[in-house]
Amino acid sequence: MQITSDGIGLVARVAGLTKSYGSGSTAVTALDDVSIGIRKGEFTAIMGPSGSGKSTLMHIMAGLDSATSGRVWIGNTEITALDDTELTMIRRRRVGFVFQSFNLVPTLDIEGNILLPFELDGRKPSTEQRAWIDELIGSLGLGSRLRHRPHELSGGQQQRVAIARALGSRPELVFADEPTGNLDSRTGREVLSLLATASSSYGQSIAMVTHDPIAASFADRILFLADGRVVEDRSRSTASEISRYMLGMEAVS
Repeated sequence: MQITSDGIGLVARVAGLTKSYGSGSTAVTALDDVSIGIRKGEFTAIMGPSGSGKSTLMHIMAGLDSATSGRVWIGNTEITALDDTELTMIRRRRVGFVFQSFNLVPTLDIEGNILLPFELDGRKPSTEQRAWIDELIGSLGLGSRLRHRPHELSGGQQQRVAIARALGSRPELVFADEPTGNLDSRTGREVLSLLATASSSYGQSIAMVTHDPIAASFADRILFLADGRVVEDRSRSTASEISRYMLGMEAVS
C-alpha cells in the first residue's frame, strides 16, 4: 500500500524500516525496507512463517524495539528517535497489548489488573473511562470475578482480563501477539470474536501477529511477511484461502 506523507487514516506506520542483528558475515536481517500502515478501526493480522519478521515488526511499531534504519509513527507522532521514558509514556497512554502468556500480575485481583495501565500512569479513570471499563467487564463476563486472582481463572478468562486491560484506556492501537496460542480451539475462537467485535463495534484498531490461519480469518486485513518483507496485503479471507497461500509461500522458499 502507499503510505501518505501525513499518515491520514493510519493509526501506525513504518517507512523504509530495516532491522538487522549482528554485524559482518554473521549479520541477520529481520526486516528489509518495509513500508506499511495500520488503518484506523481495522483488525489487521500479520502473518508469516517462523523467522519472517512479523514479531520484530510488531515490537518496533509498538516501541518495544528500535529500528536499524527507517521511521516509525504512532498516529502522527514519530517515535523513531524517542528515548525510553518517552516511549514508555506513549505505550501507557496510546497503545494496548494482549500477549499469548496473558501477562497478568499474580498478586493483583482482576479489577487491579484491568486498572493497571492507569495505576502505572499515576492516574485514575475519569467518570467516562470508568463507565467504559464497567461496560467491558460486563460484556466480557468478568463481573463476578473482579476479586479473584489470575490463578483462580481459566486460560480463556485470563485472556478476557488481558483484553479488558488492553481496551480499558481506549488506546489508539492494540497489539495482540499470538493471543490464542495458549488456548484450546473453542476458547481461542471466543477470544478472536471478542477482538473482532472490539474492532467492528467500537472502532478499535488491532494489529495481531499470528501463524494460525483460523485466527487470521477473523481479521479485516492480512499482511503476509517472508524474509523480512511484506509479500502480500489482502482483505478478509477464509482460513482455507490463507492456508493455501501460506503453503505456497513455503513451497517457493
